[in-house]
Amino acid sequence: MKKSNSINKYPKFAVVGHPNKGKSSIVSSLALDDSVQIGDTPGTTQIKRGFPLIVDGQIIYELFDTPGFQRARRVLAWLNKQENVSADKRTDVVRAFIHEHKEDDRFIDEIELLKPIVDGAGIIYVVDASKPYGPEYEVEMEILRWCGQPSMAILNLIGEDDYRDQWTSALGHYFRMVRTFNPIKATFQDHIGLLDSMSQLKEDWTAPIKLAIGALEELQEEKVKQSVDAIVLNIEKTLSFVYKLNISGEKSTSKEEDKAKENYREKIVSFEKEREKTIESIWNHRSIEKEENILVLEDIGLFSEESASIFGLSEKALVVTGASAGAITGAGVDLLFAGQTLFLASFIGGIIGGVGAKFGFNNLYEVKILGQNVGKRELTIGPMKNLNFPYILLGRALYHTSVVAKRSHASRDNIKLENDESFYTEQVINSDMRKKLETLHTLLRKGKEVKVEELEAYKKVVREGFLSLL
Repeated sequence: MKKSNSINKYPKFAVVGHPNKGKSSIVSSLALDDSVQIGDTPGTTQIKRGFPLIVDGQIIYELFDTPGFQRARRVLAWLNKQENVSADKRTDVVRAFIHEHKEDDRFIDEIELLKPIVDGAGIIYVVDASKPYGPEYEVEMEILRWCGQPSMAILNLIGEDDYRDQWTSALGHYFRMVRTFNPIKATFQDHIGLLDSMSQLKEDWTAPIKLAIGALEELQEEKVKQSVDAIVLNIEKTLSFVYKLNISGEKSTSKEEDKAKENYREKIVSFEKEREKTIESIWNHRSIEKEENILVLEDIGLFSEESASIFGLSEKALVVTGASAGAITGAGVDLLFAGQTLFLASFIGGIIGGVGAKFGFNNLYEVKILGQNVGKRELTIGPMKNLNFPYILLGRALYHTSVVAKRSHASRDNIKLENDESFYTEQVINSDMRKKLETLHTLLRKGKEVKVEELEAYKKVVREGFLSLL
């Protein structure tokens, strides 16, 4: 990725306003940083703190999270008492206020928020446009006007009501730009659009912010690539995995087989958990909490019927996919439906009849005993043979990754990984795409080596499915 700009010339912005209007959420969203402290209690932010956005070790811009105004009327009264000064000297008056009151606890919040501005930071004034406009805010805006820095206002809709027309009319008298931005619901394109507006605040900022936009777009592309790599690596590792258990007898006991199957499934689940952590790290969600209603091991987990119904293919799609890939022959039908076939009308000469299925633990994988000598025999479980399982695995991965990728860093709610009726793997991965995927699935089921070009072709399909969800 290209370096963005000199480390000493990156734009800086102070995010200011009344307490509890979403300032910290704005900072968290724009800085892609979920470590920003956010709370509903006034005074959550007590000192200014800088949050630089760093790409490839380079700061591309910095946002200052600041306390809310507390004694704005007193500050403005002090400024107005000074002798008449020309506009070009007003920033010096604000500096004088900071210097004179730096030890005065009454103005600690105002001093913290004014410091970065008089040092050259642009102003981003945040209001809650779900509440009616009130003239009391004009005191804060007058103080900011004294600072003489490039400024814009952000309308944040925290509640259900919408008073943006009132706010836009009033804010237009004080700020060069007024934009709507909801940090909780903001998409990547919303982020880029806001940055584009910020680039117009000051001529000196246009070039570096344009470079920042380019760096973020490259970063987004890199995250998509890394996510696809992580998903495909998980699928490749899972489908080819073979669990081995040493046994002492000539034949395995039912207890040994049950233990091996349980360990096999637990290992596959651990692969999925590793992939989830990797994805969350890629998208810089380090403090994420999940309510995993469908992505768990228990009744509705990875090996459950419900997971198959949400993330797997339909019966018709399974048969068509298996037939087109040459996978349905003899025992292949049983493997297709995990040994739980309910009925088979006809399957002759390419004419496909009705097939029903459940998804269970039987016939998911091969169970073998290797070795000739007693005491050196191994019970092996795997590789995965079930035709539906790769799509369940892929669907779960695409669902989880899309939720994480679209999640704002300002969000502090737990991610609820629950049944989203709008998500079905079969709709994301169409029949043509499934034909391409089956090439790799077949190789992994047979334990054969996968060529680089085959893996890249698989990644291309996964990428297409993932991008359709963003």
